[in-house]
Amino acid sequence: MKYDPATEQCPLPFSPFKSCTVPRPIGWLSSTSRDGVANLAPYSQWQNLTFDDPMVMFSANRYPDGRRKDTVINAEETGWFVWNMATWDLREAVNISAMALPPEEDEFASAGVTATAAGLAPGPMVAESPAHFECRYVSTHTLPGASDVGTVDIVFAKVERIHVADEFITPEGKLDIPRIQPIARMGYYDYTVVRETFEMRVPGADDEARAGLEGRA
Repeated sequence: MKYDPATEQCPLPFSPFKSCTVPRPIGWLSSTSRDGVANLAPYSQWQNLTFDDPMVMFSANRYPDGRRKDTVINAEETGWFVWNMATWDLREAVNISAMALPPEEDEFASAGVTATAAGLAPGPMVAESPAHFECRYVSTHTLPGASDVGTVDIVFAKVERIHVADEFITPEGKLDIPRIQPIARMGYYDYTVVRETFEMRVPGADDEARAGLEGRA
């Protein structure tokens, strides 16, 4: 099977596009409006860009009527948002927070999670999440799509502060990922969870390259 998505209808009943780019880390992003209303929403097009200084990005498709997502607006207007790690234990809250609610509704309350002060960022973060990035807004790049919902706002930000709950740090100073059990987005309505990891070291890497791969300070 093959097809040109710009000119041909997908021959399958469900598009394989999102199901090929998997698993996708979840940008569970909290922000606040200029009026102080807390917002919480998951984005499956989220990624780190570089580590020195740490930079991240997320992309948010617009609503079918062309409106932009609240997270994009809040990041632009306040200059901040927070990434909260999405985990197996928090999966139901992540799913509830994907609902499209009016901008005046507090989505922490609807998702049933605890809002705690971030510190640098003006908005709250999810207290139950084991890791957070406080992200300072840098810029937005908009890519027009073939439809309003296909138009995407790509937000770039710099990570100014990193939080990790001490109980999820191993004695050697790494995150205990199998214990945290992060969840990730698949295609369709499917998700996956990380419960097992394995290590592979790049052959012949010099010390500088290894330091970058390992995330050594």
